Amino acid sequence: MKSNKIGFIASSTNDAQKALLELSKTYENVNPSKADIIVALGGDGLLLHALETFGKNGVPVYGMNKGTVGFLMNNYTKDNLLQKIEKAEITTVNPLIMEAIDINNNSHKGYAINEVSLLRQSRMTAKISININGKNRLPELVCDGILVATPAGSTAYNLSAHGPILPLNSELLSLTSICAFRPRRWGGALLPKTSNVELIVNEPKVRGVSASAGNKEIRDVKKVNITLSNELNFNILFDPENSLEERFLIEQFSS
Repeated sequence: MKSNKIGFIASSTNDAQKALLELSKTYENVNPSKADIIVALGGDGLLLHALETFGKNGVPVYGMNKGTVGFLMNNYTKDNLLQKIEKAEITTVNPLIMEAIDINNNSHKGYAINEVSLLRQSRMTAKISININGKNRLPELVCDGILVATPAGSTAYNLSAHGPILPLNSELLSLTSICAFRPRRWGGALLPKTSNVELIVNEPKVRGVSASAGNKEIRDVKKVNITLSNELNFNILFDPENSLEERFLIEQFSS
């Protein structure tokens, strides 16, 4: 897609800052809040932060890898950047919406492109009750935590927790346990993307649990409601030869 105004953002690492300086000498760099396209220099975390910050206004993000993994990033190059952006393909993802209530009855809202996760805060295991669409499906999961992942996020933390890789065009969410103790054989479930997931923390003042969505973390939660947004569309730009669909296939056949 064509762009008249590019806003560069970079992580704080030396490599990312060096790339920012290099590109700023070649291409006009506008304030990201006024840009048509955001070019993110860093890793996946920076790209997700850019989407959560600027993507709500429909601004697409083109990432170039100056981080560690860079699964969502394109290869870095300083040459022909405008042409590469013009040829890039748009992948649209819908974020999860997290609504968390803490033990003081304060309400918190967050957005996540990859996953919403609940994790124990201390040496004590978490005890979590799971409701799906208002019906209790599991009275108590004794675990280190639990997460709900989108297809786009299924190759991230979800995969590390032995959750399934979901095709990008699937109509599913992955509900994945993290180090479940009881029920010992329960690893998770596949849910329709329209599902309303309510996670209730049993004994929240004794067995503290935190909830994370994107860059937001809420401590001492007692209840978390998770749904997939139908209204927010975040756009990521990928080089045609290295689309996100191709990366998902590679991930499933890698050793």
